[in-house]
Amino acid sequence: MNLVTGGGGFIGSHLVQHLLARGEPVRVLEHPAAVVSHLPLERIELVRADVRDSGAMRNMVRGCDRVYHLAADPNLWRRNRAEFNEINHTGALNVIRAALDSGVSRALYVSTESILTSNEFSGGAVESVRFREKDMIGPYCLSKFRAEQAVFQLAEAGAPVVVCSPTLPVGPGDRNQTPPTRLSVAFCQGKIPAYLDCKLNLIDVRDVADGLVRAMERGRPGVRYLLGGHNYQLIEWLQILGQIVNRPAPRWTIPYPLALAIGWFSELWADHISHRMPMATVTGVLLTKRTMHFDPLKTFAELDLKPRPIEESARDAVSWYRQQHWI
Repeated sequence: MNLVTGGGGFIGSHLVQHLLARGEPVRVLEHPAAVVSHLPLERIELVRADVRDSGAMRNMVRGCDRVYHLAADPNLWRRNRAEFNEINHTGALNVIRAALDSGVSRALYVSTESILTSNEFSGGAVESVRFREKDMIGPYCLSKFRAEQAVFQLAEAGAPVVVCSPTLPVGPGDRNQTPPTRLSVAFCQGKIPAYLDCKLNLIDVRDVADGLVRAMERGRPGVRYLLGGHNYQLIEWLQILGQIVNRPAPRWTIPYPLALAIGWFSELWADHISHRMPMATVTGVLLTKRTMHFDPLKTFAELDLKPRPIEESARDAVSWYRQQHWI
């Protein structure tokens, strides 16, 4: 039995479909409030619980041989910042430790590319690089970094746990609109008159799901597998989308100091007035100053993974946005 935590999310739902297509049984853990109607409920075992409940996690892993831990808050803002650590750090350890204590053959922790950078990093391979806590930007990145560090410590002690770090996933099926999809949809709607340029690495979400399965089967504990795809400037991604929706890419860039001021104001407004996701986040703006170009060839070779062209991902994403009546 495979357990997929966060199986209703963007990457998680594709991973569930991938495992089912291989004929493997799947148990999905989702938050009690999560919408899961898009999952093939007749073909999976669905259990609802909160990863912060360590007792529930011990019950969850019983009978499972492999555990994929994806459940996390991928957004860069929460009104209660402490919840990032509770969900992304403590929650991750609740799942991984419960899995190891139950005797699973393998456990896989899904990290993030947001923590694979520093002021000194200029791009390249990161499978063996170890960053520092002081390199982290904001509570989201710090929570994911601390979880990854703890998982590496378990691996160094002999635990059969593997770490995967997807870069920015794009493509169809992002019902909750993670930050890359939120930006892409806004551009397709004509709501991005200017942009804050940055360096991104994009990969199709379906290739991430494939990579997770390959890492579970072949990955070595203690190694970070970078599930990356293609290096782009943000404007290049918008140009690719623009060719599909027949919309010109924005001509103006937003000065970084102005973007940072907008981020601060947006978070203040969200914290004290709207209580909704801000238009921009301070963490998101600060991350644009970091280099997010990576060299995933080492991971590709070890996992025999070859991501599809990003133009295909863009076409499928736009087609799906239209099916949702978002554009």
